[in-house]
Amino acid sequence: MRNFTNRKALASALTLSLALALGGCMGGVASNPSLESVHQPVVQRTNFTLDLTTGPGGLSLPEQRRLSGWFEAMDLRYGDRIAIDDPLNSGATRSAVEAVAGRYSLLVGDEAPVTPGFVNAGTARVIITRSSATVPGCPDWGGKSVTNLTSSTSKNYGCATNGNIAAMIADPEHLIHGATGKGQTVTMSSTKAIETYRDAKPTGSNGLKAESSKGN
Repeated sequence: MRNFTNRKALASALTLSLALALGGCMGGVASNPSLESVHQPVVQRTNFTLDLTTGPGGLSLPEQRRLSGWFEAMDLRYGDRIAIDDPLNSGATRSAVEAVAGRYSLLVGDEAPVTPGFVNAGTARVIITRSSATVPGCPDWGGKSVTNLTSSTSKNYGCATNGNIAAMIADPEHLIHGATGKGQTVTMSSTKAIETYRDAKPTGSNGLKAESSKGN
């Protein structure tokens, strides 16, 4: 009876030791059995503001120069959003801001984001919303290179691909809702040049111009 008890205790001890050993092996393995990376790009928006003095005719020439200099200092570029917070909702002020923004091939949005501070009448606040994309937690080398009994992906899986996408994308907002065209898809707009080339008449379709070998 005593031998049976000892054998049972020994078997329990071996089972416990094996469980602890397996638990130690699995401790450094990420529990992600799918092919979807847990590290995804995160888009952050930052608002930059400039308050301009307005008048009956919109923006004066010095204020337009201030705005142009600010745009240049901010390195205004593709992907930036421009909006106006104007209590008077002046069309002349909006036209002046649109003219300066047009030099950078950017449009002025219809809705302005909420920014700190109150905008008084006679002042228009121009807002630049700039987005950036990063992949938090990458690279992640926390997982140990050990036996993976659950076929899980590593903790660093997807960091390289998603990190490159976040770094290369021209407009980080496209990671959220994609690019939107005015009634046209990317394929339609990219094939315009090809269609124009194909539809053009051959250069010799009207015949060759007669040239005389004799001098005038």
